[in-house]
Amino acid sequence: MSKQRVNKSVHHNTNHSPARPTTRPRKGRTVATPSYLKILSVFLFFGVSLLMTGTTTFLYKLGLDPVEFYSNMANPYMKLVNIPAGLRREEVALKFAKVLGWDQENIDAFLKTAPSDERGALDGYYLPGPYWVKTTSTGADVANQMLRNFNSKVSEQILSKKTTFVQKMNLDTAVRVASIIQREAAGDVDMRIISGVIWNRMFKGMSLEMDATLQYAKASEQDQKDGLVAGASSTIVWWPKVASKDKYINSPFNTYQNKGLPPTAIANPSLKAIAAAFNPAKTDCLFYIHDNNRGFHCEKTYEAHKENVQKYLVGRK
Repeated sequence: MSKQRVNKSVHHNTNHSPARPTTRPRKGRTVATPSYLKILSVFLFFGVSLLMTGTTTFLYKLGLDPVEFYSNMANPYMKLVNIPAGLRREEVALKFAKVLGWDQENIDAFLKTAPSDERGALDGYYLPGPYWVKTTSTGADVANQMLRNFNSKVSEQILSKKTTFVQKMNLDTAVRVASIIQREAAGDVDMRIISGVIWNRMFKGMSLEMDATLQYAKASEQDQKDGLVAGASSTIVWWPKVASKDKYINSPFNTYQNKGLPPTAIANPSLKAIAAAFNPAKTDCLFYIHDNNRGFHCEKTYEAHKENVQKYLVGRK
């Protein structure tokens, strides 16, 4: 009985007799049997996979995000833009400008559409992540979309947690701390420890002495001189290397010369970095370094810290 059902289902023959081909295959023509199709599909699958792998590697070499690239090819009316954590808002604006073809007016509109107070427009509130945006979106449209996303996710995933730090610390302070954590951390693993170091130093009245703040100060000086280039990548190096002389830069963002946090956030942190700011690890450490393999080493005394520098950095050159 099951055999009859199979025949009926496959051949659509109500007499339960095997179906006969109505025509014979022409001479020299390949018949697409199920096994032939299966073999062909396997070859096609691996062929496309190899092509995609090669293309993906090529896109990475060009500095393009493969997911973003293929998604944008498939939808002419929407664009997918991936914003990495730790960028300044100027960098975020330029990434959208490149994809959406913005002019300087739209770049300026994006930068001006931000929370502001007596300090001016504030960085740190453009939440990183993937964004689907219309091809007709203006700078103000995209900025508002990112700010709404920040408010929604931070409120839901962080501020709703009634921990001691969440209750005692305001969001502006947390965002400033998180922006430093984002730039200083080598990954998610050491974020909470770096947060602990930052808070330890502030509680002891020490200057933070964070190189990421010097990078921000150096790039800001360059930005004021050169400005942004509309519709193209800026010539400014946003996170330049730090030299010893940079510790004497005259800037409120120089945490070697000024105690406490910088006036505003130096970058746009991820949710994990913001969570780390609100939830620092318990540690005695006051100093830390990353070795050449991104390993994390922290100490509570300057002497032990210097030994780590010699052991993991100077001695490994």
